[in-house]
Amino acid sequence: MVFKKFRIWVTVRILLITVNLVVLILLMQSSQHQITSFIAGVILITQIYSLIYFVERTNRKLSHFLESIRHSDFSTSFSDRALGGSFEGLNRAFNEVITEFRKNRAEKEEHYNYLLTVVQHVNIGILAFKKDGKVDIFNNATKRILKINNIQYIQELSNIKPELPELLLGMKAGDRHLVKLAFEDDIMQLAIYATEFRMRGEEFLLVSLQNITSELDEKEIESWQNLIRVLTHEIMNSITPISSLASTVEDILFEDDPNSESVHLKELDDDEIQSVNEALVTIRNRGHGLLTFVENYRNLTRIPRPNFRYFAVSELFDRAHVLLKPKMDAYGITCAKRMFPNDLMITADPDLIDQVFINLLLNAIDAVKGNGNPQIEVVAAISSGDKITIDFSDNGHGIKPDILDKIFMPFFTSKKEGSGIGLSLSRQIMHLHKGSISVKSKPGEGTIFRLNF
Repeated sequence: MVFKKFRIWVTVRILLITVNLVVLILLMQSSQHQITSFIAGVILITQIYSLIYFVERTNRKLSHFLESIRHSDFSTSFSDRALGGSFEGLNRAFNEVITEFRKNRAEKEEHYNYLLTVVQHVNIGILAFKKDGKVDIFNNATKRILKINNIQYIQELSNIKPELPELLLGMKAGDRHLVKLAFEDDIMQLAIYATEFRMRGEEFLLVSLQNITSELDEKEIESWQNLIRVLTHEIMNSITPISSLASTVEDILFEDDPNSESVHLKELDDDEIQSVNEALVTIRNRGHGLLTFVENYRNLTRIPRPNFRYFAVSELFDRAHVLLKPKMDAYGITCAKRMFPNDLMITADPDLIDQVFINLLLNAIDAVKGNGNPQIEVVAAISSGDKITIDFSDNGHGIKPDILDKIFMPFFTSKKEGSGIGLSLSRQIMHLHKGSISVKSKPGEGTIFRLNF
């Protein structure tokens, strides 16, 4: 029944065309009705065209509907009551689809405005641009940090720092850099982080710009305070007894005559000579210790640049194990290695990383010696981010939580013997390799040092 009205109209039109065709044929058989035949022919053609137009109206409506969607024109509405209920249903379906599209577009615009408001509100600079440098979006924090009002291409940032555009365009997902920017009235330290995404078939790079000047200044002051505290402690430990002993030697050797400006040497007995000798030996030893401390400090600040090579990780373990095996055997320590894969390779300076291996293994030996079943294990593997990690684990006494954040501090040590520069030196070597060193420990359970390359 839904197409009843449409079928009636089509049937009526066909019947009229048929009647008109019959009349035209009859008129054409008589030469006296040529004009009438012509008129009937025109009417017949008009009726046929009208029928075709009537039937194809649905196709035109559908085509118009698809064109509206393609051009995102959701202001169109469809209505045609002359074709019957079925076409009213079709128009209603078209209008419902158009309404849903209009609703979805409004929701997307609201969502976009919401995200844009969030991006503009955050205190971290956000800068998104294409591979050719054309900027797609940037927020108010970017304007404030870079001291600009507008930017269309990354290349324009060369006015701030000549190498900044090349740095930004060359960044990949996961890259991070520290950049110092000098303005007329300010010097700024920026932490730049990058990620990549694809939109509308094009590659985009999103970088965040964070001003960490205050944080770096705070950490720098804290580092200087810690270093000065350690230096002061070590120097005072040496200078105080030296000064005291020098005063004691002076009292033993010389007479104090208030009536004379000259100094007179005393006659010394055997006990006084022995005391002077002991004092001089102590002064010499403390002076030697102070010189050793200063030399250790110089070594900490004179690490050579890495000479990178491509070699097997197992070589590092084998060299350190051969060197420290006698000490391990003396304490009954078991040391094992595991490599995943067995032929795992690394690009690094083998001489510098050897020093890191030795330092960490020595720390592990000190931690496990005296245990009932002392064990050390070195595990090297490729992490999920295609980074190489090397773990040094032991079942020793662990590290107390209150000193865990201080163990990488220069000259800090919790051991009775040791200079306190091993871990600090190891961290600097890892920093030169663009890597890091971290630690996890629980008292009574053991410690794990991890190298990340």
